[in-house]
Amino acid sequence: MSVSLQVDGTVAIITLDDASTRNALTMESARDFLDAIATVQNDPDVAALVLRGANGAFCSGAARPLLAAARENPTDPAVMAALNKVYQCFVAAGTVDVPVIAAMRGAAVGAGVNLALAADVRIVSMETKLLSGFLRIGLHPGGGHFMLLDKIAGPQTSVAMTLLGEEVVGQRLVDLGLAWEALPDEQVDERSLELAKRCADPELVRAAMQTFRAQSASRSLPWHSALRAEQAAQMWSMGRKA
Repeated sequence: MSVSLQVDGTVAIITLDDASTRNALTMESARDFLDAIATVQNDPDVAALVLRGANGAFCSGAARPLLAAARENPTDPAVMAALNKVYQCFVAAGTVDVPVIAAMRGAAVGAGVNLALAADVRIVSMETKLLSGFLRIGLHPGGGHFMLLDKIAGPQTSVAMTLLGEEVVGQRLVDLGLAWEALPDEQVDERSLELAKRCADPELVRAAMQTFRAQSASRSLPWHSALRAEQAAQMWSMGRKA
């Protein structure tokens, strides 16, 4: 299975693990990811969630066969359902009732950036890279990409990363507000778990997190609206002949 869930005391850990695709999201892995998030949401003894990728990568985005199918027929209901399943991973990670810490020991690309930014806190390695990458492959961003970037890092960083293709690496992620800490690679998981284990009172943490999410949402475009705002343009870009 390319998505695993472990629970250690009050901490849940979701790991993406598909070495052949650098942890890309397929419809199947997205379904498994959503099931894991639902398990966390429905377990009152869990107070924090750590997201991580195996094999030296965080997440390379949507799987290439899925993107190829979308280019072939972007309005195919099956393709739309698969893409929407991937998009719901970001929403689920960004709205669960516990703090989410992304332990990032490798690159996040495209939709993988969305997944990273859906987390509440990002602990990155000095080599961790965020690359929007959508325009490089002829696609309009999707999944709420602009909303996430602008909310976290502001318009200048959003334009530089999405339209100008800037890659952001290591300590620069911290400087731009895209990460909390940049550490040597071997310290990332340990530090992320250390932070997560501070959440020792699940009932209190969940109550506080619900309040935080409600107040935070009032400052930004609702996620479902952001998805819809980008969807038509992304479908057009998928059907466009380069």
